[in-house]
Amino acid sequence: MSSQAEPRNEAYVLSNAARAEIDRWIAKYPADQKQAAVMAALRTVQQEHDGWLSQACLDAVADYLDMPMIAVYEVATFYTMYELAPVGRHKICVCNSISCMLRGSEQIIEYLKEKLNVDLGEVTADGKFSVKRVECLGACVGAPMFMIGHTYYEDLTPEKIDQILDELE
Repeated sequence: MSSQAEPRNEAYVLSNAARAEIDRWIAKYPADQKQAAVMAALRTVQQEHDGWLSQACLDAVADYLDMPMIAVYEVATFYTMYELAPVGRHKICVCNSISCMLRGSEQIIEYLKEKLNVDLGEVTADGKFSVKRVECLGACVGAPMFMIGHTYYEDLTPEKIDQILDELE
C-alpha cells in the first residue's frame, strides 16, 4: 500500500487555477447559492491532488464556498467518485451491479487483487494502480467491465485485463 502524504502538512490553500475553475461553476448558480458548486469544487481539487481529497482539501473547499465543514464532508463521503485516501495513478473502478455481477465481476475483482497484490482501496507498491468496487457504470451490455480514468473496458477476461494493464504507463 502506498504511503503518500497529504498534499501539504499545513492548511491547504486553493491554487489560482482551482479557484478560477470553481468560480466558473459558482457563476452557474444564483449568487446566494454558491454552495451548489460543491461537487464541482471537490472534483477540481481532487484532480489537482493526485486523485484524492485530504482533510485540508475538504476544509479549503468548505471555506471557499462558505459552507459548514460537515456539509462538505457529507458530500465527499456519500459519492463514490471522491477519494479520501491516496489512489494509484490508474484507479480501476470495477462495476459490480447486477449485470456485471452475473457475468463475473467478482472474479474480475479477485483476479485484479491477486495480479496487483492489493486489496480493494489499496495502492500498489509502485503507486501505479488501485482497485475499487463501484455500482453501475451504465455499460451492462459489455459486462463484466471496469473503468480506468474516463475509459471503459468491457467484456473483460483475465487475458484482456493483462493486455489493458500492460499498455498503461
